[in-house]
Amino acid sequence: MPDSQPISLPMLPMLEVETTSGGSGCCGGSSKSSGGSCGTGGCSDQGGLLQLEGVPAALDRRLPRWLKRNVPKGNADGFTDKLLRELNLTTVCEEAKCPNRMECYSQKTATFMIMGEVCTRPCGFCSVAKGKTQALEIDEPERVAEAAFRLGLKHVVITSVTRDDLPDGGAEHFYQSVLAVRARTGAAVEVLTPDFIGKPGAIERVCEAAPEVFNHNTETVPRLYREVRGRKSEYAWTLHLLRRVKEINPTIKTKSGLMLGLGETREELLDTMADLVEAGCDMLTLGQYLQPTFEHLPVTRYVPPEEFDEYGAAAKAMGFASVSSGPLVRSSYHAREMAEH
Repeated sequence: MPDSQPISLPMLPMLEVETTSGGSGCCGGSSKSSGGSCGTGGCSDQGGLLQLEGVPAALDRRLPRWLKRNVPKGNADGFTDKLLRELNLTTVCEEAKCPNRMECYSQKTATFMIMGEVCTRPCGFCSVAKGKTQALEIDEPERVAEAAFRLGLKHVVITSVTRDDLPDGGAEHFYQSVLAVRARTGAAVEVLTPDFIGKPGAIERVCEAAPEVFNHNTETVPRLYREVRGRKSEYAWTLHLLRRVKEINPTIKTKSGLMLGLGETREELLDTMADLVEAGCDMLTLGQYLQPTFEHLPVTRYVPPEEFDEYGAAAKAMGFASVSSGPLVRSSYHAREMAEH
């Protein structure tokens, strides 16, 4: 879709949809509320605005104004960073170079990334390192729980790299992490998992821990699935995972996210949202894809905030219980608020 051809969406009823054109961070809300997010493009202080960390300057200069961020005030980000280093924990906020990382850290929030810093899937959009993985750290669930306790989190988001090298894809580690966080904090827990494709019993094991929210990102439309997510990923399996969670435990809220700006058409996007509703997905996030390096997939289009508003309204009208839609929205944007909606 060329930039000169703006999308024309049908008239939709006025609905309350959480959107952001850069005012709120990926975790959004107040301190002690939720986890952060997964996304591409980090941030560093430059002249009162945040420049995308790890993104070549030539790419950063092309960004529209609505993707620039104000530098957050205060030094709580230092507290969060120090705590994470003390407990030897990884966050997807840092590893995936999320553009909202500084704001989330300044609000004492983060999305914990378990099972290491190396992923076994070569996704074309993600800046997390790929290669040889390391053995799981048995005490990691307790360290995550301790960090959540010290940060005072009421809604804890736990994600991971994809571990195709493990027999269960890391499902047991997710299970133990959910139980540890709940025992230490009493907080609600949201898991953002890989697809566990080819791992019998993995979805079921995570569901045994009864996380309040089971999040698995769709990322893009079916036509672009293999290009964006790699050869091992399957669109049909993503839908199966979301359906399966509801079959196992209907009380678990399911959630997914889509990135815009990878070459999808309006019709493809709306069809994908309809598939997610049919699969029983309760919550949806829509955000702008940002190219982290020249080696990653290019951005085909920067979608303006007004269009995100329209897509958010369309998603709400389709039947999603909660929707967050905006250029800087990421998987865990306003995670607690969405879960409690």
